[in-house]
Amino acid sequence: MTGHQTREEVHGFLQPDLNHQGQTPRAAEQMARQLKGENAAVRELLLALSVGFALPGPLPAELQRKIDCGEVESVDALVERAESAGLLSPDGSVVGPAQHALLNVAPTARVHALQRELVTLYVADRQPWVDFARGLARGGLADPRVAAELEHAGDKALEHDPALAAQLYDEALLAGADEMETAARRAQASAADGDLDTAARTIDTLLVCPDPPDVLRGVDVASAVWAQRGMLASSAETYSWLGASRLGRSAPLAAVALIGCGNRSAAESLFRPNLPPVSPTLLAAALAQTGKGILESLAQDPQQALPLLIHASDMLNATGIALPLPDTPAALAALVALHSGEPQLAETICRSAAGAGQGGNAAGPRLFLLQAWSAMQQDKLEDARLAINEASKANHWPLVPRDEFLRAALEVGLARRNGEIAELVMAWERAREAMLHTSVDLYSLLPWGELMIAAARLRETRRVAHYLDEAKQLLARLGNPPLWAVPFHWAAVQAALLGESPAELAPHAAALARAAQHSHLATMLAAAGKAWVSVLAGRFQTADVEVAARGLGRVGMPWEGARLAGHAAARAEERKDMVRLLSCARDLHPQGNTAGNGTSGGTDPRNPSAAESTNSVQPGGSGLSEREKEVARLVLEGKTYREIGEAIYISPRTAEHHIARMRRRLGAENRSDLLARLRLALGTENPEQE
Repeated sequence: MTGHQTREEVHGFLQPDLNHQGQTPRAAEQMARQLKGENAAVRELLLALSVGFALPGPLPAELQRKIDCGEVESVDALVERAESAGLLSPDGSVVGPAQHALLNVAPTARVHALQRELVTLYVADRQPWVDFARGLARGGLADPRVAAELEHAGDKALEHDPALAAQLYDEALLAGADEMETAARRAQASAADGDLDTAARTIDTLLVCPDPPDVLRGVDVASAVWAQRGMLASSAETYSWLGASRLGRSAPLAAVALIGCGNRSAAESLFRPNLPPVSPTLLAAALAQTGKGILESLAQDPQQALPLLIHASDMLNATGIALPLPDTPAALAALVALHSGEPQLAETICRSAAGAGQGGNAAGPRLFLLQAWSAMQQDKLEDARLAINEASKANHWPLVPRDEFLRAALEVGLARRNGEIAELVMAWERAREAMLHTSVDLYSLLPWGELMIAAARLRETRRVAHYLDEAKQLLARLGNPPLWAVPFHWAAVQAALLGESPAELAPHAAALARAAQHSHLATMLAAAGKAWVSVLAGRFQTADVEVAARGLGRVGMPWEGARLAGHAAARAEERKDMVRLLSCARDLHPQGNTAGNGTSGGTDPRNPSAAESTNSVQPGGSGLSEREKEVARLVLEGKTYREIGEAIYISPRTAEHHIARMRRRLGAENRSDLLARLRLALGTENPEQE
């Protein structure tokens, strides 16, 4: 079609903007009704143009017949009369008020008849007409050809723009598309965009049918929704309901869900040697590698798990496909890296996948949260907080229960590392609520481990006891795979140490020792656990503690290593041992405080005199040095000399000297007076906190 307008360009006039009218509805209607008698042909032409016909080009068959038979004037004459009346613009479009009036006054059946006639022309000409079809559907036209065009457009957008696909499928329903035939695709679009509630409602209507169409896609979506809700067992049950013989390309996804909830044998059965090869596409290969990688992670020597999962993540990144999954290969690869003592690698994997949009909007928050966990483990607490913020705004939906639980555990971990008991209590209360909305699975062991430690710290172990029992049973069903079990046992060791419970400590320490035969991480953690026991018993060798602390640093746990060395320094009997351990702590934790954000107070950790004397920092407006401010804050929190020393890696005696010096400098007469003056001094330094 040629001329100054194509049909695609005029489709927008189907929905005129009433705000731009210069007339009242009554005046517009009166103008339209005046087109009678000898003006009826002009009215017929203007109605056709208002519907979407264009000049020059084919006209409605009835109007064309009248022109050909001479019953009405020629097209040029009709156009001239319409233009002279001010109803038709020079570009061939009907003036807004006139268009609105004509469409309102004309019978709906007549308008729809013209629209269907125009659809016939579009189909015959094979022109792109998606936008026109969308306008027709929103305008109330039910036509199978319009529905088919919108369905086809939705299918094209589904894997790369699920939000657009969801809109197109909804419009296809308006045009008469079959609700059940499109249900699985509509649910996939909603789930990939992050709208879990809509996806769940849609898929429920499908799966209750006796013979649901597109059932494999529907099961994939249902499984992804259950997983994101933190109910991976239900995700696995969905695949079990479908049956192994019908899984096809989705078998690796079923394996991820089955392994995650502890059903190893069922997952292994999906990878029989006689299975047909997967299709040679990036997506199929990425899914297959994901299933094999997660199965490999259960081996006694799981060296191949991480490469397989990284390859799967790279391939899925390359596809650009936003597919709802129980978990993305990037998230699984990051978890395996974290469980292997490689948080730097986990952070890189998550950053790359988030940049590529792996998994679509729905997967974005989880990738950012795992990136935050990787940063927290490396003692980069500000980076962790930034990643948490990114997760909160990754899409326009609230965090799903699985991600909300992970965020809550992250907040607990950050508060614990900050050493702020009030902050930890608040984070713990939020985590307690979050854990009520999720369940234990293999891929959530890290946050459960963090909560186990925090619960011991706060004497709240009873709150998590049954969850931890579920975790132990889950690991047992899987054969206690070292990769997944080792960090959980390490968390249990730390919790037992905090709870001063040798009976709780023994089985987990023994498990670490057994795993050390196959796991370098287990070797480091077993040595650290042994060092902790010796430190708390007051019978430790400085060299052994230092080796264990630096070992923790090498497996991506510098904060834990610094904490071990700091505690040992506070209990060292010899000054040279204390200075050596403090130097080790500061090497591992250069910030010089457990918050990971502060300064070291200007000391050189390798200079023994500097380790004990920290007055090199110039006092600020409060009259206190930077180190004294750190000590003052801890004093106001009620810390003892030993606790202050452990927190900022100085000796208890040095902490005592700092406090005595501050008392003299501030002129405090007693402890109560000192506390009041310290509050005033710190308040003067930070008036915005008042």
